[in-house]
Amino acid sequence: MASMRDIKRRRVSIQGTQQITKAMKLVSTVKLQRARANAERSKEYFTCMFETVNSILSRVGHMEHKYLVPGASSKKAVIVITSNRGLAGGYNSNVIKLIARNPEWNKEDVIVYTLGNKGREAFVRYGYEVRECSGDIVENPAYADAMALSDRLLQSFASGEVGEIYLAYTAFKNTVSHVPTLLKLLPVEYEGENQEKQTGPQAVMDFEPEDEEALDLILPKYMTSLIYGALMESVASENGARMQAMDSATSNAEDMISDLMLKYNRARQGSITQELTEIIAGAEALG
Repeated sequence: MASMRDIKRRRVSIQGTQQITKAMKLVSTVKLQRARANAERSKEYFTCMFETVNSILSRVGHMEHKYLVPGASSKKAVIVITSNRGLAGGYNSNVIKLIARNPEWNKEDVIVYTLGNKGREAFVRYGYEVRECSGDIVENPAYADAMALSDRLLQSFASGEVGEIYLAYTAFKNTVSHVPTLLKLLPVEYEGENQEKQTGPQAVMDFEPEDEEALDLILPKYMTSLIYGALMESVASENGARMQAMDSATSNAEDMISDLMLKYNRARQGSITQELTEIIAGAEALG
């Protein structure tokens, strides 16, 4: 059995850790409230953008547009949104597994664009090509940053450097539910079969200006809005995951402290009993 001094030293150490986890939980709770409000405000916009583009393309049918057909390259550009810091449970590892454990992808064909230092560290360790890493974007997401990243990826797609573009992020459902999501950005996928399921007269989709020029304007905004929406949801998911992790750590520390207190009291009782036994034995020897 450990000595009373060792038990006391360990208890003090755990109490110090518990204070840190409590503070981190409070900070994450405050950040979550702000991030959740931002995510809910932005979600309406990029959800509407996604549904609108899907509706347009479903009505038009098949089109030979540069953003609607796969590129000649077998390379896949993947935007992976993680955090800059750990202590967030499975938040980072779950979204990284979407790429690292995808059985249909070869490591040599994947080019990773990481938003968050944890993603960069993981994919460098796994041997992936990390083309770009930005940790500042996830700290304070801005639409301009999403637009700049979207423009760079669109140039790579148009030049034939990559044939597909994907987005891996953590969708925010509620405080305790965060879903790792892999979304294909380009070429744009839409539910063309919906047109066959619809009954009754359908309006003819007429473009002004011409269809290709209109899609050149719409689809980059569509891609930018999805990236920005994913950033906002990921920030909310990160803070929600960290809040849960710190709450669990605080509860575990409380359980450990209670267990150590029980061991300390037993050791103290054993020490007192031994001292009394020695005193009685000494008194009997003197008598």
